[in-house]
Amino acid sequence: MRRALRLRAERRQLMTAEADVLGEIRRLRARVPQLTGALAASADGLVLAADTAEAEGVAALTAAALGVALRLTDATGQGGFKELLVRGERGYVATYAAGTSAVLTVLAEPRINVGRLHLEARRAGARIGELVDGALERTQDA
Repeated sequence: MRRALRLRAERRQLMTAEADVLGEIRRLRARVPQLTGALAASADGLVLAADTAEAEGVAALTAAALGVALRLTDATGQGGFKELLVRGERGYVATYAAGTSAVLTVLAEPRINVGRLHLEARRAGARIGELVDGALERTQDA
């Protein structure tokens, strides 16, 4: 019962950071016009903020991919998760660590400069991580 109440409180706090996280996502999309969508989600697939269609499905798939990526980096001794890049015929899907409990997933056109994508998305992920981790810290302090 206590765990359920704690989880509910954490989710409520995460949602209070939604406007700030969405603002960061929109600033990222303005800096990188080749992005076609972006979302921030908890590691378990809860959408925190999104600027893309089908955010729930993308967040769920991100959580699944994150699980595999975590196991892969652990099994190969590569350290903690930082990012994941998937290239498809019609573009890219990239996921970046955002603090200790969230991720940033972006969708991009195939013509994007991947180096620029990494530079800008890493910065945005760090800022989103600060926002989300700060919201969670306030929950624990309360």
